[in-house]
Amino acid sequence: MSQSTHIAVLGGGSFGTVIANMVAEKGLPVRFWMRDAARADQINAERCNPRYVPDYPLAESLEATADLQYALQGAEVVFISIPSHAFRSVLRQAVEWLNPEQILVSTTKGIEMESFSLMSEIITAEVPGARIGVLSGPNLAKEIAKRQLTATVIASQDEALRTRIQQLLHSPYFRVYASTDTYGVELGGTLKNIYAIAAGMSAALGMGENTKSMLMTRSLAEMSRFAVSMGANPMTFLGLAGVGDLIVTCMSPLSRNYRVGYALGEGKTLDEAVSALGEVAEGVNTLRQVRDKAAEMDIYMPLVSGLYEVVFTGAPVSEVARNMMVNVQSSDVEFVLPRHECAVTGTQKTEVQ
Repeated sequence: MSQSTHIAVLGGGSFGTVIANMVAEKGLPVRFWMRDAARADQINAERCNPRYVPDYPLAESLEATADLQYALQGAEVVFISIPSHAFRSVLRQAVEWLNPEQILVSTTKGIEMESFSLMSEIITAEVPGARIGVLSGPNLAKEIAKRQLTATVIASQDEALRTRIQQLLHSPYFRVYASTDTYGVELGGTLKNIYAIAAGMSAALGMGENTKSMLMTRSLAEMSRFAVSMGANPMTFLGLAGVGDLIVTCMSPLSRNYRVGYALGEGKTLDEAVSALGEVAEGVNTLRQVRDKAAEMDIYMPLVSGLYEVVFTGAPVSEVARNMMVNVQSSDVEFVLPRHECAVTGTQKTEVQ
């Protein structure tokens, strides 16, 4: 790598910070972009990001900046850690300083509300010809900042891109696996946010371990069913970006979506829950979008439907849970036994509606 080449990270939140610092700890120059110039100056002066990961010292080769052109021009790799609602607008600002040789990697787990586009699809639309990858897995930023062992997945059809990202991010505490199923990896990281809300809600209500286990397992079945209907590989959901990310998000109070669900389970309104969090919880918007898309495509998603009623219409959790338990019974793993072949009552076979 030449002396002039650097790595750019767009987005001043928790995950952007740890990605930028993991690369900078290898002695590589990193330009860490955020909108707020005062925050960038503070980070450079204090060598930490006090708003998001205050006890995480930043390497000397990391430079925060509010100058998007400075961050992007000449960058070998650009990691994009921008919330989904602002992702496209930032890309539109960035495109004049990007070139086809650069690698663009999205770390954002969400769906654009207006278009139902994943972040890789937005990059394709806004930066034609770009080399695109997505990064997803059980990666709570605050645990990575403590150098606790974890792993992630880099997904791309571009083998050289996958190899380069593995080289950049691999460390004794952070392992990077590869996948070619960009859509599946991205959908896994996006859909699990919905079910984390349900998990937080069940924890607040004091539900037992059997219930939690059932909830996570049926969540995995539901999210993989949806993703496969959208063109993903079902096997992707057996890996880190599927079951791995689902488990950590549904079990950890560090998860923003889990905390929103917990607040709802305590009886708070959605506005109160989101306000108390103080950060973006992607699962709230994703829930509404996926529920509408599932209805449009006639995809059977009882957990999403029930959670939607609780979150957006104020339906009682106990009533929704009871209705779900009397739904038509289906197969356990539908990629082994399709739902329409499942015996649901006695010896009869019924098509699930």
